[in-house]
Amino acid sequence: MVRTPLTPEERERGERLGRLLREARGDRSMADVAAGAGISAETLRKIETGRAPTPAFFTVAALARALGLSLDELLGRCAPVSV
Repeated sequence: MVRTPLTPEERERGERLGRLLREARGDRSMADVAAGAGISAETLRKIETGRAPTPAFFTVAALARALGLSLDELLGRCAPVSV
């Protein structure tokens, strides 16, 4: 299966998600948060660095739960900025 290239907007949204997750993680280790979400630390690392800009919904939901964030908050902070 060939994956279509991401648009600049999709890459930017992934970068915003990564920044938000890093901020929410704070001083907690990547391994602890990843374990709490039931994902690998490498998957979390890819999401936080923007190398996985379109993670699966259930991965994002699990991370939100592990970090004490609501999905509404994630959406609000990761949605494109309107001008």
